[in-house]
Amino acid sequence: QWVYNILEKKAEADRIVHENPDPSNGFVLVPDLKWNQNQLDDLYLIALVHRRDIKSLRDLTAEHLPLLRNVLQEGKEAIVKRFGVPGSQLRIYLHYQPSYQHLHVHFTALGYDAPGSSVERAHLLADVIDNLAMDSTYYQKRALTFPLRADEPLFKKFQEAGKV
Repeated sequence: QWVYNILEKKAEADRIVHENPDPSNGFVLVPDLKWNQNQLDDLYLIALVHRRDIKSLRDLTAEHLPLLRNVLQEGKEAIVKRFGVPGSQLRIYLHYQPSYQHLHVHFTALGYDAPGSSVERAHLLADVIDNLAMDSTYYQKRALTFPLRADEPLFKKFQEAGKV
């Protein structure tokens, strides 16, 4: 609901850094709640796409390339304009598994070791775009490794199935 409240401007409208209102290829860029915005060393923003039918990386196909390219390009432009941090100093990625089921993209300072920015969980947006440009169904077919904590319900399901 938090995501929908932001997209509908029922919450945090004053925190929006950038918005592309297009319903298919648009998004809202907001500071992540983990970032206090007092310094740039731990810069952390989230792009929330307007589309509600894309839950995670697994749902992406070549049809979504215009959306992903908009997020990448406009997100970088908005961050350099507002915060003076160039795209070359950003890590821009998606999580798999995501913490909530609505496509969102993380923008963090390159030097900041943000939670979940490690290679096991983070997929760089530029790589995602390249993979989908080569194969529209890349993320439906590819095996994706991701870490799970021992207390997560999904981990328990893997244990019960004898997969761990």
